[in-house]
Amino acid sequence: MKIESAEILLPSKGIAEDVEFWTSAAPGLGFRMDQIYPADDPQVATLTGHGLRLRLDKGATSTAPGTIRLLCSEPDSELQARELTSPSGTRVDLVSAEEPMARPPTKHAFMVRRLKDNTPWVVGRAGMRYRDLIPGRLGGAIIASHICIPDAGPVPDNVHYHTVGFQLIHCHAGWVRLAYEDQGEPFILRAGESVIQPPQIRHRVLESSAGLQVVEVGVPAEHMTTLDHAMELPTPHYRPDREWDGQKFVRSRLEDFVWGPWRMPGFEARDTGVDAGTKGVASVQVVRPATGEEQAVSVTSHDSDILFTFVLSGSCTLHGEGQDSQILSEGDAYTVPPGHKTCLTDLSEDLNLLEVSLPGRFNTTVHPRNELPL
Repeated sequence: MKIESAEILLPSKGIAEDVEFWTSAAPGLGFRMDQIYPADDPQVATLTGHGLRLRLDKGATSTAPGTIRLLCSEPDSELQARELTSPSGTRVDLVSAEEPMARPPTKHAFMVRRLKDNTPWVVGRAGMRYRDLIPGRLGGAIIASHICIPDAGPVPDNVHYHTVGFQLIHCHAGWVRLAYEDQGEPFILRAGESVIQPPQIRHRVLESSAGLQVVEVGVPAEHMTTLDHAMELPTPHYRPDREWDGQKFVRSRLEDFVWGPWRMPGFEARDTGVDAGTKGVASVQVVRPATGEEQAVSVTSHDSDILFTFVLSGSCTLHGEGQDSQILSEGDAYTVPPGHKTCLTDLSEDLNLLEVSLPGRFNTTVHPRNELPL
């Protein structure tokens, strides 16, 4: 066991308010934020300044006269349960220097989240507004957020990265200017375009249009965001083939779209390149009714671990096995568990769906129509 650094644990009643207190120009305490998670509703933040590292934690209880956390490399079974107390009562916790990224097993569920149900928007990292699209997050396996930045202009973001297994950003409305490590000059992501952010790629949100809306999907649901104060973006090298934990940076642009057959009859899809870029970790497709074809009523099921869909435009009716029919429109989302029969009907001409699957390759079974009462 090797102790690499230490931090002081401070209970927090509100992460945003405490971060503001320690880092703002007034009162001028001179700390800066290094890590925060989860991004949509922060519970933990770490700050550094003047040789100190502070861990603000909403889940920590007051432990007078204080707790010192010693961050250790080479964790072992002895380290996991190591907790000491000084003669004066100060608690000393020996913990791993690496924040764990555990992906909980998926708790499969048929879920629908509708925009008109007025799910609250929560102010999260960098002042962005978040709307949770998957209640319960399938047991912590995935988070899907509808994110909004109301005002145009620079975004108060820093170079940072996420300790994550998979992360998608799909621009739903407006535009946003982004910079990524080893991916050339900053670029504008327009409505209808998407990127995947490989694990720990450094990046920064620079500015946005008024009314920017993006759909962000991350696995697992809770993951660490770490600020990199040393790196400047853009980096001097362009390395399009670089991999981070086996995944490449993928940018899906409007001018590159090609429509082709989808896994369900009566629809067509455009592939975003995510399946290839992640080596099968995930797949992202934009789907619409096939042009020039009559609407087909197809009852299907699948064997994917996670299948998430967001309605980008238009409307349809979702029928699920043992569920009431749901009329869906722009901004609505749903998850379908493996083996669960579903069907889409009443498709509007402008219907567009964003489908995200993990893993990227899975099987779809088409069932007789009478197996799902419509």
